[in-house]
Amino acid sequence: MDRDPITGLPRDLGMADVLDKEGATKIKVYTTKKKFKKLVTIVEGIDKSQLQQTTKELKQKLACGGTFKEGVVILQGDHKNKLKNILVKLGYPEDNIQIS
Repeated sequence: MDRDPITGLPRDLGMADVLDKEGATKIKVYTTKKKFKKLVTIVEGIDKSQLQQTTKELKQKLACGGTFKEGVVILQGDHKNKLKNILVKLGYPEDNIQIS
């Protein structure tokens, strides 16, 4: 049986994903301007193992384009107001999400 080295639990249970989301990592959400004065929303602090899946789900729920690079999620448009609720629904603790 294959065990997770961090939790000691079987990998089949998928507990590592839940524990990663509940970790003490702070998630920072902010907007910035890029080329041609277009706004983009940046999400920092998501674990690299979940970055691709989280980006995909955020793009689907917000109906926007985006990507992930160097440990951050970049979403097209201003989505600061909606992101906190979506991240909480995805399993991230509300206390760890900082909107600025």
